[in-house]
Amino acid sequence: MAKILNIETSTRVCSVALSIDGKVVSVQESHTKNSHAELITLFSNKVVTAAGLKFTDLDAVSVSKGPGSYTGLRIGVSTAKGFCYGLEIPLISIGTLKAMAIGMKNNFQYNNDLINTLFCPMIDARRMEVYTALFSSTLDEVEITSAKIIDSDSFGDYLSANKLIFAGDGALKCKETLSHHPNAVFIDDFHPSATYLCEIAEQKFHKKEYENTAYFEPFYLKNFVAGIPKVKGLRM
Repeated sequence: MAKILNIETSTRVCSVALSIDGKVVSVQESHTKNSHAELITLFSNKVVTAAGLKFTDLDAVSVSKGPGSYTGLRIGVSTAKGFCYGLEIPLISIGTLKAMAIGMKNNFQYNNDLINTLFCPMIDARRMEVYTALFSSTLDEVEITSAKIIDSDSFGDYLSANKLIFAGDGALKCKETLSHHPNAVFIDDFHPSATYLCEIAEQKFHKKEYENTAYFEPFYLKNFVAGIPKVKGLRM
C-alpha cells in the first residue's frame, strides 16, 4: 500500500495531494499566481498531517514534469527532489498533459461513445501558442506533446471523425477559433491538479518506474527566454 506525495506546479495552480494505494486522502490547492514558492512546502506538510502520517511514512514522491511554466516546474521538481533525497525514497515523474487527460476522463460525463472521443488538454504557452497532445479514451497518446499555434484548421482530420474534448487554460484562448466545429467540446474552469497524478503514480511505483533523482530535469519543451531587464542601466 504505497503512500505517495504528489506535486503539481506546471501552471499558475499550486497543488499537492497525498495518496494511499492510488486514492486521494488529502489535498491542498491554490490558484493564486506566483504562489508556488511560498505555498508548496506548507501544502506538503498539511496533506501529510491531514492523512495522519509523518514524512518518514512516505514511500515515494511524484511530480508533474511538464510542459508548462518554467518557474513553476523548477519549483515543483526541486521540491520533489529535495524530499526524495532527504527521505531516501524514489522520485516518479508524470507528464502534465497525460495527468490532465486522466482528470478530464475521470471527472466529466459525456453522452457520446468514448470510443470516438479524444481528449485534448491544453496549457497556455503565450500568444496563440499552446502545449498540447491528444489522448484516446484509453489514455493512449494519439498525438505527441508539442507546442502549436492554433488556427481554424487545427485538428481538422481528428475533428472530422471524432469528438474532441478540449480543456485547460490553453483551451480557453482557442475556444473562439475552434468552437465552430460541431465535434469540438470545451470544458470551462478545468485546471491541472495533483489529484490527477495519483492513479498513474501508484502504477509507476509498483512497476518501479523511477527517475534518477540526481539528474532528472523537467520537460520544458521550449527553452526559457528571459525578459529584457527593466532596471535602469541594465538594458543594452
